[in-house]
Amino acid sequence: MTGPLTGYRIIEIAGIGPGPFAAMLLADMGAEVVRVDRAGAVRGPVPDTPHYDILLRGRRNVAIDLKQPEGVDALLTLVESADALIEGFRPGVMERLGIGPEECLARNPKLVFGRMTGWGQEGPYAQAAGHDINYISLAGSLAHFGRAGEAPVPPLNMVGDFGGGGMFLAYGVVCALLESQRSGHGQVVDTAMVDGSAVLMSMFWALKQIGMHDEQARGTNLLDTGAHFYDVYRCSDGQYISIGSIEPQFYGELLRLTGLEGDQQFAKQMDRSEWPALKSRLTELFATRTRDEWCELMEATDVCFAPVLTMSEAAAHPHNVERGTFIEVAGVPQPAPAPRFSRTSPEVSMPPAHAGEHTREVFADWGVAETQLDGWLDSGALRQAPPAG
Repeated sequence: MTGPLTGYRIIEIAGIGPGPFAAMLLADMGAEVVRVDRAGAVRGPVPDTPHYDILLRGRRNVAIDLKQPEGVDALLTLVESADALIEGFRPGVMERLGIGPEECLARNPKLVFGRMTGWGQEGPYAQAAGHDINYISLAGSLAHFGRAGEAPVPPLNMVGDFGGGGMFLAYGVVCALLESQRSGHGQVVDTAMVDGSAVLMSMFWALKQIGMHDEQARGTNLLDTGAHFYDVYRCSDGQYISIGSIEPQFYGELLRLTGLEGDQQFAKQMDRSEWPALKSRLTELFATRTRDEWCELMEATDVCFAPVLTMSEAAAHPHNVERGTFIEVAGVPQPAPAPRFSRTSPEVSMPPAHAGEHTREVFADWGVAETQLDGWLDSGALRQAPPAG
C-alpha cells in the first residue's frame, strides 16, 4: 500500500451502496480496511474468481457472527487496534448488537465511529426505510433534475448513495482522524444521505438567491437543460454530444465552428425568451452530422465540448487511456483510484474478496493469539471460508 492513508486501520461493517463505496475510497488511498461480513454469508469454498462487486476491492474480508457474545468480543478486539469503524445500519442496530459507539470507544477512546444512514441518527424519518431516490427527494435535489414539462429524472444513484452518502462518509472519517491526531479523542461521524445531498445543492441555493435559478421551473434554467448552449444533442447516427459553452469566449467559439458566427438571433445568448428557438435550431444543426464528425471538428477546442460516451466507450477514449482513468484488476475493467497524488500514489491492492476469505489471516495479523482465534472459530463466532478446491 502506497496511498496517503497508508498505516491507518479501518473496520467496515458489511452493508450495501454508500458504505462499501466509502470503504473502497479509503482502501484506494492506502488504508488497511477490513470488511466484516456475516458468518452466514460464508456458503462454501472461496471461488476461483474474485467477487463481482468492484465496490469491495482493496480489502480483506472476515466473517463474524455478531449475534454471539464471542463474535461481539472478537469484533471489539479488532476495534482495539483500529483507527476507525464505519457502519450503515439503521439507528440503534449497532447499539442492540453491543457494538455501538459507547462500547467501541470504551475499548478504544481514539476510535472514529463513522455512521452511514439515509435520514440521519434522529428526526421523524430516522427509523423509516428508504433509498437514494427518497433521500434526494427530501433533500430538495431530485426536483431539479429533468426537462421542462416533464417529471423529475433520478440521476442513477449518484447523488444520494455515492455523492451525498459514501463520499461524505469517507470525507467525514478522514476529517475526524485528523482531529483525533491533535486531540487524542475519537468521535462519532453522523453521515446522512439527505444531509450530503442537500450540501451538493449549495451552488443552486446561491443562484436562487440572485434570481438565476427558478426552482419552480425545472428545465428552463442555465444548467438544467434550459439553455441552448448547455445541453446534449442527438447526432445523425443516433449518438449524442454535450455542449457547455457558457462564457462568451466559449460561446463565440461554438458559433464560429458551427458556422453561426454573425447570426443575429444567436447573438442574443442570454435572452431566455430566445432559448427555445435557439435550441430547436441547434437540434437541427447537430442532427446533420455523426458524433465522430462533430468530434473531429470540436474535440480539444474551447467550445466546451465532449462526446456522450457509454462506460465502455469512456474506458477506450484516448484521453482516458493516456491518463489511466480506467484500469483492470484481475481482468475486470473499472475506474482507477482518484484523485492523484505527487508522492503517495494510490493503487488497488487486491480484487474484491469473498465473505470470510481472510478471517484467520486478519485476526492473526492484528495480534490475536492463536489459541483465542481457534476458540472463536470452533465456537462459530468466526468463520473462515475454505480455500477453493
